[in-house]
Amino acid sequence: MELSELKPWPGIAGRTVLITGATRGIGRALAAAFGGQGATVVGTATTATGAEELSGWLETADFRGRGYVLDVASQASVEALFGQLAAADCLPSILINNAGITRDNLLMRMKESEWDDVISTDLSSLFRLCKAALKPMLRARGGRIINITSVVGQIGNAGQTNYAAAKAGIIGFTRSLARELASRQITVNAIAPGFIETDMTAALDKEQTEALSQQIPLGRLGQAADIAAAAVFLASDAAAYVTGQTLNVNGGLHMG
Repeated sequence: MELSELKPWPGIAGRTVLITGATRGIGRALAAAFGGQGATVVGTATTATGAEELSGWLETADFRGRGYVLDVASQASVEALFGQLAAADCLPSILINNAGITRDNLLMRMKESEWDDVISTDLSSLFRLCKAALKPMLRARGGRIINITSVVGQIGNAGQTNYAAAKAGIIGFTRSLARELASRQITVNAIAPGFIETDMTAALDKEQTEALSQQIPLGRLGQAADIAAAAVFLASDAAAYVTGQTLNVNGGLHMG
């Protein structure tokens, strides 16, 4: 699907959305989708160069917003970002935790640093970002939090015990936080992508891609735009009665 085909969803235009890891892949598709819906996009990158490129891309696309530098594994970096956003009167009412890394290895060979890096970036980052975003959302008595997990957190994958643990943890985190915040009209949901065409899958050869596709009932890999469309729905007023859920966007690879 093309993001330009998305019709306006109620309750998104004029709001500010913070998207971590917005420089490529799913993150860039999220930025395009929300920018197209009339939201102000605060996208993060790990480097100043990446943040500048993101700002330029948003301007060229005629979207409101800019790029900021953020290390989601650093509490100090999160605090610095929210200080900047407060000063710019641009605190988010929609938070999308998308940033993540992989450090694949069989458990017998996995270094402690490979475990710690993935858990800190992919899971502990939610603790840091959600806690920082909650103050303005609580004051406003409303907000949307969307956490990007993975089908790997549901079915597992050899060589990814660290990644699978982090992504499974996101699902439990989402359900628990949803129960805490429901009375304040803040919804918390997760999206679990399956195999999506990104930079990582682009490195696969034709034979590997076909083997992956054969595992998927719909017979193909997904697009980053599929994930962005799901996020737009969850952030909109149309999903006001949806919280604590994990929306599977995987072509039928996992049904549960």
